[in-house]
Amino acid sequence: MAMNRPKKEFWGKDKINKVSKFVTTLKVGDKVMVIAGGNPKKRRELKGQVGKILKFIPKRGRVIVEGLNMITRHQRARSAQEPAGKVMKEGSIEISNVMFYAEEIKKPVRLSSMVAGNGKKVRAYKNPETKKLVAIES
Repeated sequence: MAMNRPKKEFWGKDKINKVSKFVTTLKVGDKVMVIAGGNPKKRRELKGQVGKILKFIPKRGRVIVEGLNMITRHQRARSAQEPAGKVMKEGSIEISNVMFYAEEIKKPVRLSSMVAGNGKKVRAYKNPETKKLVAIES
């Protein structure tokens, strides 16, 4: 007796690897603050730390932040001049766990866009104390 199964494209990895649209107002070089994540038992508390964005990984929806989420990788010696050993490098963080960090108010803020006086579209955030939009120079 045969079962009515869907076509193979809906089974296994095909369903997992479907790429959703990656939309963000952040850019490489922006200062961000981690608003969630980390594991205090492994001495990896990430929440509240600040760093610069180095790279985006759009297929996985992740971002690499300078100096945060450090991981250890073991490297084999490739030549006599380059020794083997442990290499520390930045691991990725889910994009939803980081927010733009406003240095003036020392808080993470949500970015929006506004039209400047010269007619150009610029990124901005709303200052929580004054409730006014503050443009970001980038």
